[in-house]
Amino acid sequence: MSTAWKSTSTTTTNNTYTGTMLSSWSRQQKLAMIASFVILGILLGVSACSKQSSKPALVGVSGPQTPAAPDTTTTTATTTATASSTPVAAPKKVHKKRPTVVTYSDANSGVSFAYPRKYELASGDKAQAQLGDMGAPMNFVQPGGVAVATVSLPAASYPGTDFNSAFFNVSVNRSLSEQECSRFALSDQRKADGAPVDTEKVTIGSKDMEMTSDFSANAVTQAEAKYFHSYENGACYEFVLGLGTAGYGTANGVEPVDRAEVFKKLEKILASVKIQAVEQEHVAAKTVENGEAAK
Repeated sequence: MSTAWKSTSTTTTNNTYTGTMLSSWSRQQKLAMIASFVILGILLGVSACSKQSSKPALVGVSGPQTPAAPDTTTTTATTTATASSTPVAAPKKVHKKRPTVVTYSDANSGVSFAYPRKYELASGDKAQAQLGDMGAPMNFVQPGGVAVATVSLPAASYPGTDFNSAFFNVSVNRSLSEQECSRFALSDQRKADGAPVDTEKVTIGSKDMEMTSDFSANAVTQAEAKYFHSYENGACYEFVLGLGTAGYGTANGVEPVDRAEVFKKLEKILASVKIQAVEQEHVAAKTVENGEAAK
């Protein structure tokens, strides 16, 4: 009886010890596993933090970023499409109006004047020939006159009237004195002794001049001329206003032109005359030219 109890006691003790050991080992394993998970979590956290902190460092040491170039193909295509879709207005033609009045100037004589563009201008030898055709020769008391320019009104200026022609002429004579310039070559046909025509002092524009007139007529035509002399720059300047008429009283439906109106237009040109000082080389060149022409 005594032996059996001991054996039972021993067995009971061994079983208790074994259970105790197993129970104790199981808790250690749990702790170890928990500790392992904790350590692994810490390592993963540290690893993730170090990766995140390394990215700004790489960005900080990199060079400046170059902005991406714009897509020129797309931009050009868009611009072309916009331009082609927008209608382009045709440029408007600007018609500049030509001035109705032009200015003529001559360097050799120093003369300049303004006249309507629609009038006809002739200068030099052409002016002299035209003046002769109109029956109004130069009216200097001594030879040496040179034609400068002639301005003529259009032939159709006064339709339905006896208007035939009208002109403004400029000539210069450098061989006359101031006293000779104040006289005219025309003689008064009404006087038996053929005395020079009477003259009068007039002011045209800003110039004081000597003036006389001449009138001639036949059964068909009439010619009237007004002569003006002005002495400047050591030369005598002659200005002629001429009017020619024909047909009144000989053709049906022809009325007399308003002579005062015609001369008013010519006097407007005369009032615009300016005479500038002439350089000596121009005078010398013109004198030589005239001498060679006379030969």
